[in-house]
Amino acid sequence: MEGLLEVSGLNAGYGKVPILHDVTFHIREGEVVAIIGPNGAGKSTLLKTISGLLKPYSGKILFDGHNIEGIAPHMVAKAGLAHVPEGGRPFANMTVRDNLLMGAYGHREGLEDGILDEVFGIFPVLKERQNQLAKTLSGGERQMLAIGRGLTSRPRLMMLDEPSLGLAPRLVDEIYQKLQTLRDRGLTVLLVEQNIVYALELADRGYVLENGHIVMEGSGEELAQSEHIKKHYLGL
Repeated sequence: MEGLLEVSGLNAGYGKVPILHDVTFHIREGEVVAIIGPNGAGKSTLLKTISGLLKPYSGKILFDGHNIEGIAPHMVAKAGLAHVPEGGRPFANMTVRDNLLMGAYGHREGLEDGILDEVFGIFPVLKERQNQLAKTLSGGERQMLAIGRGLTSRPRLMMLDEPSLGLAPRLVDEIYQKLQTLRDRGLTVLLVEQNIVYALELADRGYVLENGHIVMEGSGEELAQSEHIKKHYLGL
């Protein structure tokens, strides 16, 4: 088996509007893999299709050797795949602690083996704010809460959609330091990100998605040095 997640020949979209065309890639256990590309390339559509929010037109999605294409999102989550959507989308009128507990829904055994303490260890600010409503958090804190909520399900793979979106540079630094901690702990991560520099620095490997097609792949370092990336994404 090539990887923990294997996507092959994936075609998907909205209604009769195709967005993804014959997308093929894989992630090995313990890797951080970045999907980069311009706005509207299909990056978020790809994550939604993997997590079961969108039914693919055709293609295969294997997670740990099992077909998961087209199955319900809660079943995908139960299989060990956590999806942190763009903007995090916490439950605004629930406390930080209750948001984290919602992440553990369906994985109650995690609560018994100390997952909340682990999350508070990685994100001390969430421990400080655990009794506050999520809507009172700053943008960076909301993003940390979203990642923390994903972690409480003890996922084998976490998919992150634009974790730096709308954040001030200082907060982007902070979020990526936390992601580095998760990487060091061996969490497998699929990262969709427009902030190319941060994404490729963190990632072991990356794929470039343009107009719904994978057009390049390579190590984070190889992609960062590529003329195509420098010219079209970094303005160099």
